[in-house]
Amino acid sequence: MNEKFSMILNSKNIKPSYQRIKILEYLACNPCHPCADKIFNEMQKEIPTISKSTVYSTLKTFVAAGILREITIEDSKVRYEYNTKDHGHFKCEVCGNIYDFNINIDNVYSDELKGFKIKQKDVFFRGICNKCLEKSK
Repeated sequence: MNEKFSMILNSKNIKPSYQRIKILEYLACNPCHPCADKIFNEMQKEIPTISKSTVYSTLKTFVAAGILREITIEDSKVRYEYNTKDHGHFKCEVCGNIYDFNINIDNVYSDELKGFKIKQKDVFFRGICNKCLEKSK
């Protein structure tokens, strides 16, 4: 798997260091929309010498290169995800988990936005996930 991530980084002219590969691998394998602090804490388990500034600068580099996407859902916390394709998010009000779901938003348009440059489309739903609904029965 490291080879795959090395290729992705090389294709964006980013040097594939061990730390960068591990951060990218973590995000690809854990689609839980973590914030930078969670990523830092998880990386410290595997790379005890990693600094918080390294994690933050790596995330910033990955977002600028289009490898990762920043999302903010309901709070001021910036979260990161490896899935950069347009999709929706569902946040469970009970467990707090955030789920990705496919939705075709290519044709969503409003005349009120004519002349605007749209860089990203976000679709967000809030409610109770099926796991929490099952637990409440």
